Amino acid sequence: MLKPSKDIVLKISNLSSWYGKVQILHEVDMHVKKGELVSIIGPNGAGKSTILKNIFGIIKKRKGNIKFLKKEIITMQPEELAKIGIAIVPQGRSVFPSLTVEENLVIGAYTRSDNIKKDLEYVYDKFPVLKERRNQPAKLLSGGEQQMVSMGRSLMVKPKLLLLDEPTLGLSPSMKKLIFDKIIELNKSGLTILMVEQNARMSLKLSDRAYVLELGRNRYVGKGKTLLKDKRIQHLYLGGVA
Repeated sequence: MLKPSKDIVLKISNLSSWYGKVQILHEVDMHVKKGELVSIIGPNGAGKSTILKNIFGIIKKRKGNIKFLKKEIITMQPEELAKIGIAIVPQGRSVFPSLTVEENLVIGAYTRSDNIKKDLEYVYDKFPVLKERRNQPAKLLSGGEQQMVSMGRSLMVKPKLLLLDEPTLGLSPSMKKLIFDKIIELNKSGLTILMVEQNARMSLKLSDRAYVLELGRNRYVGKGKTLLKDKRIQHLYLGGVA
């Protein structure tokens, strides 16, 4: 049963978008409630990352509605979206390699004019290894540690909604587990998260709800653990029995 609309942080309605002349999304509907961890799964090319890029104002050719806290944001620029509380961790561990860990984190607060010291300490509390290496150039960190920098930088926005695009891509199994643990920890602290992740099984296991995309269209939606047990989902997206 849908909670009252006041609990909805993000609402996407009839979203279609294009890369040039190629239509990627076809009238997608989606919503995220306050405090939820919601994932988007589906095969490669389904349009999962395209949804996050639309939310964060990176894709220009689109139509439909995207509302954040009841405010229409589909015409807003990334900098404006950061100011109102949307942060994104892009695919591929985006860091400034020659800058130190702390300089990378501080850049995340570029839209803010208030004191960021407490938020920097919050990031170090969530990612202790970053505090240990705060004066090291980001290029010297492992792939997993660079992903922590990218996630920490997004937290400096003080987001009300965090978008995660393939947060465990290319990481070792142990580092994947650590990153998932951090995502769970952030969500349990009250942060609302919308995540795209190739590890469909883990995504469904962790998520309150999930959307399954296929060829840019809504295919299935439901509670994460319910979809995990769905025979159709197991056959199509999980390689058999979950």
